[in-house]
Amino acid sequence: MTTDQVLTFTGLTFGWTPDTTLIDIEQFELKAGESVFLRGPSGSGKSTLLGLIGGVLTPRTGSIEIKGEDIVGKSSAARDRIRADHLGIIFQQFNLLPYLSVLGNVTLPCRFSAQRRARSRENYPSPAEEAKALIASLGLPEDVLSNPVGELSVGQQQRVAVARALIGGPDLIIADEPTSALDADNRDRFIELLNTERARFGTALLFVSHDGELAKHFDRKADLMELNRARLEVSV
Repeated sequence: MTTDQVLTFTGLTFGWTPDTTLIDIEQFELKAGESVFLRGPSGSGKSTLLGLIGGVLTPRTGSIEIKGEDIVGKSSAARDRIRADHLGIIFQQFNLLPYLSVLGNVTLPCRFSAQRRARSRENYPSPAEEAKALIASLGLPEDVLSNPVGELSVGQQQRVAVARALIGGPDLIIADEPTSALDADNRDRFIELLNTERARFGTALLFVSHDGELAKHFDRKADLMELNRARLEVSV
């Protein structure tokens, strides 16, 4: 693990209106290759914070640096590029595209990012070949690659979402409550599999959940209710 910072917030504030503040974080850092569990109950600002990291929302003040590049103040197109190049995202509902095959879903990030496409080709003849290798390493049979994702079980769709996040070696994976629909055994197995695969790439992981029992699987735990001074003021 290196000491390079993958994600840094400094003086970050956000509110939907000028007289409200939902996010107020003085400092947060995530290092290359590190896995961090970010705990936060409903209403603590998890979704808002992820929107800020992804460049979908714009903070009122502060900076959000991804690989040393501050996304605040950049154009929408520039934020889209940074997100596509550096972030792999696993959504709570997976957000797989039903009109694409498994292969089409997994290789989608390489269609949007020339940088991830080039990374993929450093080790594989094509992103499609990397997709096949990822699918195999995640325990899915190769014959699912041509199937519509809607034909897969929830567990299989979850693994497709992980493969899509990993392809092209992004610097950071953000996982938003991806285990909420799983029982305890399957939840723990999924997190172990995710950690094993992302560690092979040296990819950092920010895993967001309300379930504090999951913290044992990660290098470090952070509590959004402690980081977010705005929420502490509201909860008092």
